[in-house]
Amino acid sequence: MPDKILLLPDNIANQIAAGEVIQRPASAVKELLENAVDAGATDIRLIIQDAGKSLIQVIDNGGGMSETDARMCFERHATSKIKNIEDLFHIKTMGFRGEALASIAAVSQVELKTKRESDETGVYIEVENSVVKKQEPVAAPTGTSIAMKNLFFNVPARRNFLKSNAAEMRHIVDEFTRVALSFPHIFFSLTANGQQLFHLEAGSLKQRIVQLLGNNYNAKLVTVREETDYMNIYGFAGKPDTAKKTRGDQYFFVNNRYIKSPYLNHAVMNAYQEMIASDSFPMYVLFIDLNPEQVDVNVHPTKQEIKFEDEKIVYAFVQAAVKHALAQFSVTPTLDFDLDASIQQLPAIQQPFTQEKQTAVTSTSIFKGFTQKHQAHFIESSQKTELKHWKDFYESNEQGTRNNEQKKEEDESRFITHHLPLTTHPDTEFTQLLNTYIVAPSVNGFVLIHQQSAHERVLYEQLKTTGQGKPVATQRSMFPVTLELALADAVLLHELISDLLELGYMIEPFGKNSFVIQGTPADLEQGNEKNIIDNLLEQYKHFSSEVKFSKREKLVRSLAKQQAVKAGMRLTEREMKQLVNDLFNCEQPNITPEGNPTYLEFKKDQLDKMFGR
Repeated sequence: MPDKILLLPDNIANQIAAGEVIQRPASAVKELLENAVDAGATDIRLIIQDAGKSLIQVIDNGGGMSETDARMCFERHATSKIKNIEDLFHIKTMGFRGEALASIAAVSQVELKTKRESDETGVYIEVENSVVKKQEPVAAPTGTSIAMKNLFFNVPARRNFLKSNAAEMRHIVDEFTRVALSFPHIFFSLTANGQQLFHLEAGSLKQRIVQLLGNNYNAKLVTVREETDYMNIYGFAGKPDTAKKTRGDQYFFVNNRYIKSPYLNHAVMNAYQEMIASDSFPMYVLFIDLNPEQVDVNVHPTKQEIKFEDEKIVYAFVQAAVKHALAQFSVTPTLDFDLDASIQQLPAIQQPFTQEKQTAVTSTSIFKGFTQKHQAHFIESSQKTELKHWKDFYESNEQGTRNNEQKKEEDESRFITHHLPLTTHPDTEFTQLLNTYIVAPSVNGFVLIHQQSAHERVLYEQLKTTGQGKPVATQRSMFPVTLELALADAVLLHELISDLLELGYMIEPFGKNSFVIQGTPADLEQGNEKNIIDNLLEQYKHFSSEVKFSKREKLVRSLAKQQAVKAGMRLTEREMKQLVNDLFNCEQPNITPEGNPTYLEFKKDQLDKMFGR
């Protein structure tokens, strides 16, 4: 019987290791950028083609490598960072496992040019499938240029699992952002398909945050800085009004290495308690510096999950530092009066009270009646004309009412036709409670409807059927709105433009991070386009965590949530009737798209029991 256990060939062993280290183009971007930082570079340029599938190239002005080092760096477990086991517990560099370049060379075609300052010529090496194809001297500037082409060319099954270019590009931007935030003193640039997306000059951490995450954070950052013998923490946290529905802008760095830590995130969330809504997430970029012996960074192949020697101390320290920063800058909860959202939208509230308007108001008899003595009972004969012809109005209104009798009878036949035994009389009056709930009488009790949840269900089913027939009518904007986004959001919007057009949104690219909103759905109120798209993207990212949804499903759910009438908004009797009618003519009126109830039914016998009757 022949022996069964064989040693794997190097190229296959490297491909297996690559499965841990290089999961997608963004993984290679992370490793190459970190190597450039470790090389002492002050200028790092990332060049991408075809979302990294065709080319990922990193050019730096770091220390470069000798001819021997350039050849050795592609071997497995070859590293300059570790010489003995104790070094594992004193790691201060980014890349140290010695598998990144070997893994990259196992799944792509690699070209390396490198030169040290002391050398006259550099070295050029080509590697394919872990085999060196060419090695020769070359003229090159000091530093290293490494290009990996045709990712997964020799593992077609892995290539088939890659997402769309837009999706892969979002992951690349995420990795680029994390490394660029870690080292604001280094120049970074990102060029994709010949277009420069980022040009980040060396500067302060705050400048880098604003460059990467958007100008809207410029005046809304609170400085966090605490120092002790055990650990230091510094960085910035967003004021409560910057909180979003997604976790997007949350970054933790330990010894300048980006980490994911739900435990520390919980500490920050506790610091914001009662300042933001429970389903919102604050923005923060926080750096923790502590002795490397207190941290184990080698617990995960991507080094994004780490272990602290004493988690409780770090948790308490982070929470206290953020709380102290928010208190120091007087960012504390303010009195929040329940204001009617519909009133806040009125022109009388939003528009300035000009001198002309003041003069017009002060000249009226009503104003005089309140400001001058003995005027309350006095109405001048010349001002009687100001009182409209109430008799004529009443008579014409009565005639209009008679003309509408037939229409009401037609409405009655189709008003709330199925799903729930509501009273079907069209004159049924609905009541709104707390500007959030609608009380609708049923045959044997009443129904309590949540207006926002109900409207979400109605909009969801309407949008769901769109696209199966003709697209939604678009109303062109008289004054198109320009929208400037953070790069990650811009990449996402590029991906959604064609689907949004079918749903009535006409959006055109206008430069690298800018878009022009040319039109919105015809039934949507004009004038708030920018906020609608901003909130839509936030909502879409919120649903993106749900893998089971298709892109179209996520978009429809996001639009339904964004466009739905909000809790706290006053509704007219007509609006309530229309909403209730639309809800109970839905295919599934009892729950929202997310599975929450849209209404609760209270029956008379249940109510009697509650009162002991």
